[in-house]
Amino acid sequence: MAACELLDDEAYMRLALEEAQAAFAEGEVPIGAVVVYQPFDAGTRRALAEPCVIARAHNMREQLCDPAAHAEFLALEQASRELNAWRLSDCTVYVTLEPCIMCAGLMHQARVRRCVYGASDKKAGALGTLYSVHNDERLNHRFDVVAGILGEECADILRKFFKQRR
Repeated sequence: MAACELLDDEAYMRLALEEAQAAFAEGEVPIGAVVVYQPFDAGTRRALAEPCVIARAHNMREQLCDPAAHAEFLALEQASRELNAWRLSDCTVYVTLEPCIMCAGLMHQARVRRCVYGASDKKAGALGTLYSVHNDERLNHRFDVVAGILGEECADILRKFFKQRR
């Protein structure tokens, strides 16, 4: 498991932005994600350990020729392998762009505790903009969402990428 360090949402989002920069350098849409694991006692809701970054990823759809190779999707797969579990209920996902319906659905299926994202996605956002997968009462799991952490920086790298492409 990765080294553990107590950081705040902004610091973890900066790690996701590093992943977005790596995607940019590789010619991928610059979206990055980080998964932080922090186990809690179910009865007392007290933390049992310091939070740890257990997965980092960035978009790789072009390189892998895979429509599912979104940053958060790859990071969640990596986190599951790291924990040897499909339930990621002690995890927070940090991602630079609001997740699409596929990735929000995966977060639901993985039972994540929380998602923190930077920029909203007016065309595909599924955690509050177009859909609210995280808070749909018809589903058997709901999770917390924090939006707009370093939102302008997260949006800037996307604008820069697409401006360069045009």
